[in-house]
Amino acid sequence: MSASDPKADLHHYLRSVRESLLWKLDGLSEYDVRRPLTPTGTNLLGLVKHLASIELEYFGGTFDRPSGEPLPWVAEDAEPNADLWATPDESREQIIALYRRAWDHADTTIEELSLDATGHVPWWPAERNPVTLHRILIHVIAETNRHAGHADIVRELIDGAAGLRRDNGNLPDVDDAWWAEHHKRLEQAAQQAAGDQPHGG
Repeated sequence: MSASDPKADLHHYLRSVRESLLWKLDGLSEYDVRRPLTPTGTNLLGLVKHLASIELEYFGGTFDRPSGEPLPWVAEDAEPNADLWATPDESREQIIALYRRAWDHADTTIEELSLDATGHVPWWPAERNPVTLHRILIHVIAETNRHAGHADIVRELIDGAAGLRRDNGNLPDVDDAWWAEHHKRLEQAAQQAAGDQPHGG
Protein backbone atom coordinates (compact mmCIF):
# COMPACT_ATOMS: atom_id res chain seq x y z
CA MET A 1 0.00 0.00 0.00
CA SER A 2 1.49 3.33 -1.06
CA ALA A 3 1.93 6.17 1.40
CA SER A 4 -0.90 8.68 1.56
CA ASP A 5 -0.34 12.27 0.43
CA PRO A 6 -2.39 14.43 2.84
CA LYS A 7 -2.69 17.40 0.51
CA ALA A 8 -3.67 15.23 -2.46
CA ASP A 9 -6.25 13.45 -0.29
CA LEU A 10 -7.83 16.73 0.82
CA HIS A 11 -7.78 18.13 -2.71
CA HIS A 12 -9.48 14.98 -4.00
CA TYR A 13 -12.35 15.34 -1.54
CA LEU A 14 -12.81 19.00 -2.44
CA ARG A 15 -12.87 18.26 -6.17
CA SER A 16 -15.34 15.42 -5.69
CA VAL A 17 -17.89 17.43 -3.71
CA ARG A 18 -17.68 20.37 -6.13
CA GLU A 19 -18.83 18.13 -8.97
CA SER A 20 -21.57 16.61 -6.82
CA LEU A 21 -22.98 20.04 -6.11
CA LEU A 22 -23.08 21.13 -9.76
CA TRP A 23 -24.72 17.86 -10.76
CA LYS A 24 -27.74 18.85 -8.68
CA LEU A 25 -28.57 21.55 -11.26
CA ASP A 26 -28.63 19.19 -14.23
CA GLY A 27 -31.91 18.97 -16.12
CA LEU A 28 -33.74 21.68 -14.15
CA SER A 29 -35.53 24.75 -15.47
CA GLU A 30 -34.39 28.30 -14.74
CA TYR A 31 -37.19 28.57 -12.22
CA ASP A 32 -36.30 25.38 -10.40
CA VAL A 33 -32.58 26.17 -10.01
CA ARG A 34 -33.50 29.53 -8.45
CA ARG A 35 -36.68 29.02 -6.45
CA PRO A 36 -36.46 29.07 -2.64
CA LEU A 37 -37.37 25.78 -1.00
CA THR A 38 -37.00 26.78 2.65
CA PRO A 39 -38.26 29.75 4.70
CA THR A 40 -34.70 31.15 4.67
CA GLY A 41 -34.56 31.00 0.87
CA THR A 42 -32.25 28.05 0.23
CA ASN A 43 -31.96 27.49 -3.52
CA LEU A 44 -29.60 25.59 -5.80
CA LEU A 45 -28.07 28.37 -7.89
CA GLY A 46 -27.58 30.51 -4.80
CA LEU A 47 -25.57 27.71 -3.19
CA VAL A 48 -23.27 27.63 -6.22
CA LYS A 49 -22.85 31.42 -6.14
CA HIS A 50 -22.07 31.31 -2.42
CA LEU A 51 -19.48 28.56 -2.78
CA ALA A 52 -17.79 30.31 -5.68
CA SER A 53 -17.35 33.31 -3.41
CA ILE A 54 -16.09 31.10 -0.57
CA GLU A 55 -13.35 29.54 -2.70
CA LEU A 56 -12.28 32.85 -4.23
CA GLU A 57 -11.97 34.49 -0.83
CA TYR A 58 -10.44 31.66 1.20
CA PHE A 59 -7.94 30.50 -1.42
CA GLY A 60 -7.37 34.01 -2.77
CA GLY A 61 -7.19 36.95 -0.39
CA THR A 62 -6.37 34.76 2.61
CA PHE A 63 -3.01 33.89 1.01
CA ASP A 64 -2.47 37.26 -0.69
CA ARG A 65 -3.41 35.74 -4.04
CA PRO A 66 -6.42 37.85 -5.13
CA SER A 67 -8.37 36.47 -8.07
CA GLY A 68 -9.44 39.81 -9.51
CA GLU A 69 -13.02 38.55 -9.72
CA PRO A 70 -15.54 41.26 -8.68
CA LEU A 71 -17.76 39.98 -5.86
CA PRO A 72 -20.16 42.86 -5.09
CA TRP A 73 -22.52 40.54 -3.20
CA VAL A 74 -19.93 40.07 -0.42
CA ALA A 75 -18.93 43.74 -0.13
CA GLU A 76 -19.45 45.48 3.22
CA ASP A 77 -22.41 47.45 1.85
CA ALA A 78 -24.12 44.40 0.26
CA GLU A 79 -27.51 43.39 1.58
CA PRO A 80 -27.66 40.30 3.83
CA ASN A 81 -27.58 36.98 1.94
CA ALA A 82 -26.83 38.67 -1.38
CA ASP A 83 -24.39 35.85 -2.17
CA LEU A 84 -27.03 33.16 -1.67
CA TRP A 85 -29.40 33.87 -4.55
CA ALA A 86 -29.17 34.76 -8.23
CA THR A 87 -30.72 37.95 -9.54
CA PRO A 88 -32.71 37.70 -12.79
CA ASP A 89 -29.83 39.21 -14.75
CA GLU A 90 -27.29 36.70 -13.40
CA SER A 91 -27.54 33.68 -15.65
CA ARG A 92 -27.00 30.08 -14.63
CA GLU A 93 -24.14 29.93 -17.14
CA GLN A 94 -22.43 32.97 -15.59
CA ILE A 95 -22.61 31.61 -12.07
CA ILE A 96 -21.43 28.13 -13.02
CA ALA A 97 -18.57 29.68 -15.01
CA LEU A 98 -17.65 31.79 -11.96
CA TYR A 99 -17.59 28.67 -9.81
CA ARG A 100 -15.33 26.88 -12.29
CA ARG A 101 -12.98 29.88 -12.39
CA ALA A 102 -12.97 29.79 -8.59
CA TRP A 103 -11.94 26.12 -8.77
CA ASP A 104 -9.06 26.98 -11.11
CA HIS A 105 -7.86 29.79 -8.86
CA ALA A 106 -8.15 27.65 -5.72
CA ASP A 107 -6.49 24.65 -7.36
CA THR A 108 -3.48 26.79 -8.31
CA THR A 109 -3.16 28.01 -4.72
CA ILE A 110 -3.47 24.46 -3.38
CA GLU A 111 -0.92 23.10 -5.84
CA GLU A 112 1.64 25.88 -5.38
CA LEU A 113 1.57 26.22 -1.58
CA SER A 114 2.52 23.72 1.09
CA LEU A 115 -0.03 22.62 3.69
CA ASP A 116 1.82 24.66 6.33
CA ALA A 117 1.84 27.86 4.23
CA THR A 118 0.38 30.68 6.32
CA GLY A 119 -2.29 33.25 5.58
CA HIS A 120 -4.82 35.49 7.31
CA VAL A 121 -8.63 35.49 7.17
CA PRO A 122 -9.56 39.18 7.70
CA TRP A 123 -13.20 38.47 8.59
CA TRP A 124 -12.33 35.99 11.37
CA PRO A 125 -11.67 37.07 14.98
CA ALA A 126 -8.06 38.12 15.63
CA GLU A 127 -7.30 35.08 17.79
CA ARG A 128 -8.28 32.73 14.92
CA ASN A 129 -7.09 34.92 12.07
CA PRO A 130 -3.69 33.32 11.34
CA VAL A 131 -4.29 30.11 9.37
CA THR A 132 -2.51 27.50 7.30
CA LEU A 133 -3.48 26.11 3.93
CA HIS A 134 -4.21 22.84 5.73
CA ARG A 135 -6.81 24.51 7.95
CA ILE A 136 -8.41 26.39 5.06
CA LEU A 137 -8.66 23.23 2.96
CA ILE A 138 -10.48 21.47 5.79
CA HIS A 139 -12.71 24.51 6.37
CA VAL A 140 -13.72 24.80 2.71
CA ILE A 141 -14.30 21.04 2.37
CA ALA A 142 -16.58 21.17 5.42
CA GLU A 143 -18.41 24.24 4.08
CA THR A 144 -18.85 22.72 0.63
CA ASN A 145 -20.10 19.40 1.98
CA ARG A 146 -22.58 21.20 4.24
CA HIS A 147 -24.04 23.07 1.30
CA ALA A 148 -23.95 19.99 -0.94
CA GLY A 149 -26.20 18.38 1.67
CA HIS A 150 -28.55 21.34 1.39
CA ALA A 151 -28.52 20.86 -2.38
CA ASP A 152 -29.34 17.15 -2.00
CA ILE A 153 -32.50 17.96 -0.08
CA VAL A 154 -33.53 20.91 -2.26
CA ARG A 155 -33.19 18.82 -5.43
CA GLU A 156 -35.20 15.97 -3.93
CA LEU A 157 -37.95 18.41 -2.98
CA ILE A 158 -38.05 19.75 -6.55
CA ASP A 159 -38.39 16.53 -8.53
CA GLY A 160 -37.46 13.58 -6.33
CA ALA A 161 -33.98 13.18 -7.83
CA ALA A 162 -31.50 11.92 -5.24
CA GLY A 163 -28.03 10.47 -5.05
CA LEU A 164 -24.42 11.27 -4.24
CA ARG A 165 -22.89 11.63 -7.70
CA ARG A 166 -23.74 10.93 -11.31
CA ASP A 167 -21.59 7.77 -11.22
CA ASN A 168 -22.48 6.69 -7.66
CA GLY A 169 -25.96 7.19 -6.28
CA ASN A 170 -24.99 5.69 -2.89
CA LEU A 171 -28.63 4.68 -2.41
CA PRO A 172 -30.29 1.23 -2.28
CA ASP A 173 -31.13 -0.20 -5.70
CA VAL A 174 -34.90 -0.22 -5.21
CA ASP A 175 -37.94 1.07 -7.07
CA ASP A 176 -40.35 3.94 -6.36
CA ALA A 177 -42.85 1.61 -4.70
CA TRP A 178 -40.21 0.54 -2.18
CA TRP A 179 -39.42 4.19 -1.34
CA ALA A 180 -43.12 4.98 -0.92
CA GLU A 181 -43.52 2.07 1.49
CA HIS A 182 -40.33 3.07 3.31
CA HIS A 183 -41.63 6.63 3.73
CA LYS A 184 -44.94 5.30 5.04
CA ARG A 185 -43.14 3.04 7.51
CA LEU A 186 -41.04 5.93 8.85
CA GLU A 187 -44.12 8.10 9.25
CA GLN A 188 -45.85 5.33 11.20
CA ALA A 189 -42.77 4.86 13.40
CA ALA A 190 -42.64 8.59 14.11
CA GLN A 191 -46.30 8.68 15.07
CA GLN A 192 -45.94 5.61 17.26
CA ALA A 193 -42.91 7.09 19.05
CA ALA A 194 -44.75 10.37 19.59
CA GLY A 195 -47.79 8.63 21.09
CA ASP A 196 -50.43 11.21 21.93
CA GLN A 197 -48.00 14.14 21.62
CA PRO A 198 -49.01 16.80 19.07
CA HIS A 199 -47.23 16.57 15.73
CA GLY A 200 -45.45 19.49 14.09
CA GLY A 201 -46.38 20.75 10.64
